[in-house]
Amino acid sequence: MLRIALPNKGRLSEEARALFTDAGLEIQAAGPRALTASLGGEFQALFVRAQDIPEFVADGAADAGVTGFDLVCESGRALDDLADLQFGRCRLAVAARDESGIDALDDIGEGARVATVFPRITERFFRERGQRVEVVPVSGAAEIAPHIGIADVIVDLVSTASTRLIATPSVRADPARGRALDELVAALGSVIAARGKRYVMANVPRARLEAVKRVVPGLNGPTVIDIMNDGAFVAVHAVVGAATIYRTIADLKALGAEGILVTRIERLMA
Repeated sequence: MLRIALPNKGRLSEEARALFTDAGLEIQAAGPRALTASLGGEFQALFVRAQDIPEFVADGAADAGVTGFDLVCESGRALDDLADLQFGRCRLAVAARDESGIDALDDIGEGARVATVFPRITERFFRERGQRVEVVPVSGAAEIAPHIGIADVIVDLVSTASTRLIATPSVRADPARGRALDELVAALGSVIAARGKRYVMANVPRARLEAVKRVVPGLNGPTVIDIMNDGAFVAVHAVVGAATIYRTIADLKALGAEGILVTRIERLMA
């Protein structure tokens, strides 16, 4: 049974729990403060701080984990990046006080002191730009550093980190555990693929079928089914984008479609 490290609190925790539940891996814990839980009887969850998850996975305390990509990069550990879970998007920003005279990255002078919670990422960023700065690691509240004279500039997140499913490379040394890991990636991926999609079913005039196919192309073309005792219409089923469903329905109606039904999709595997 694979051990999966999950964030123990905050928005990352809530979204990770929802994703696993939607994938059929419901969290079954003894109580709200439990440190471990069953994931659908298939895996074991370990609840730890998001910033500790890269270390837990790299050191083998967990086989895989869900955490922010910024924390993975900052850890500097050798980890397999298995999937972008598509929640908790972020960007790192370089900032200075308004009166500093720094309006662009090129304005940051040699030897400038840069305070950040992400020293590895920050050092690499400026090194790749060919700028020599002094990185000042802080444990939090980097934004106050320029105001109290600790640093000239800060590097900090302006929103939560993009979230990844990571694993220790040694998992695949065991074929059974490697297979279980692949099944987990596929299960979570099927939930992510289904988001933003809708399943449309409609009875459409057989004579307008070519035009209907252009309205609902589906993944590999729509499914077309003959309707019993009615040669004038056929049933068309297709997966379409949720963002364009209003227009899809209007276009189908314009082509003479009847009995249009739209449903949500829980999981989608191509």
